[in-house]
Formats: sequence, structure tokens, C-alpha cells
Amino acid sequence: MFNLILFGPPGSGKGTQSEKLIAKFGLKHLSTGDLLRSEIANQTPLGVEAKKIMDKGQLVPDEVVIGMISSALDANPNAKGFLFDGFPRTSAQAEALDKLLELKKTSIAIMLALNVSEEELVKRLMKRGETSGRSDDTNENVIRARITEYRNKTEVVADYYNNFDKVVMVKGEGSVDDIFAALCKEIEARM
Repeated sequence: MFNLILFGPPGSGKGTQSEKLIAKFGLKHLSTGDLLRSEIANQTPLGVEAKKIMDKGQLVPDEVVIGMISSALDANPNAKGFLFDGFPRTSAQAEALDKLLELKKTSIAIMLALNVSEEELVKRLMKRGETSGRSDDTNENVIRARITEYRNKTEVVADYYNNFDKVVMVKGEGSVDDIFAALCKEIEARM
């Protein structure tokens, strides 16, 4: 089983690249954002609470997310591997994910980190907000709070996986195809 983490701040292109990587390598997409948005769309108690937290630019509690991931792994026993998109976001989540994967007799093979400037991220998210209906993409102050939250809490995840020599930085600006080619090169070198 080949598991990878696609990493980067909000607006870095994780969703776009995830779809392309899943199609090429036959991986199962595990997007905590999609799992949460599904809960929000269905107006479950978890979804209602998660929306309140996300609208403030904050992160949803770890135990909720780990539980959703465990269920998703169990629901796909024959998967070739998983692409983790938007998770883990803290070193505590990374440790919890590694323990969960160890229990399931697998591990993370690589973390691919998309590197994008803050101004480009804001521009992309404001544009996405015009068409997506996502309330967290329409307010520049909320967007900048999400980017700051990412930098303060999430970049330590790269430090965590660096300890295991699993992090590769990939330029996340340029054409979608050029970024995709760079990601594929790194994956193919480790499969």
C-alpha cells in the first residue's frame, strides 16, 4: 500500500492535484475537507459545529478527524493506497495518523509539500470564493487568518516528517500540468 500526504496552505492547489494523482496512480482520496463539507451539507451535529469553527478560520478537533479517517480506511480494505489531502495539520495529528496506519499495517511513504506565496494564495481563494459558495473563501481577513493558522500550526508537520526523510518541497506556482509532472516524478521515484 502506497500512502502519501499532499501538503500545502489553503489555495495551494491540493484539490486540483489530488484529482490528477488519484486518476494516475489509482489511490483513494482522503480529504478531511471533503469529509467535513459532507457533514456540513448534511447538517449533522458534527457538521453544524464544524462550520462554526471553520467560519472563524480555526481547525476542527483532532479526535473527530482521526475517527473519520479510521472509518474511511476500514471502508476501503482493497485500496492500492491513500492520498491524504489537508491532513495531518499538526504534529500531534501526524503522530496519531502514524499510529493509526501502524495498527493497519501500513505507513506514509512521502509528504509532497506545495510551496505557494501568500499573495497568490489570497488571490486564488478570493477567486474560488466567487464561484464555490464557501463562506470561508469570501473574506480576505478570514483567508489571511487561515493562512496564518496554517503557518503557525501546520508547518511543524513538515518538520515531523523531515525526521523520517519523507518531505519533498514542490513549487506550487506555474501551470497545473507542470506542477503535476513534478509531483509524479517524486512519487514514481518512491513507488
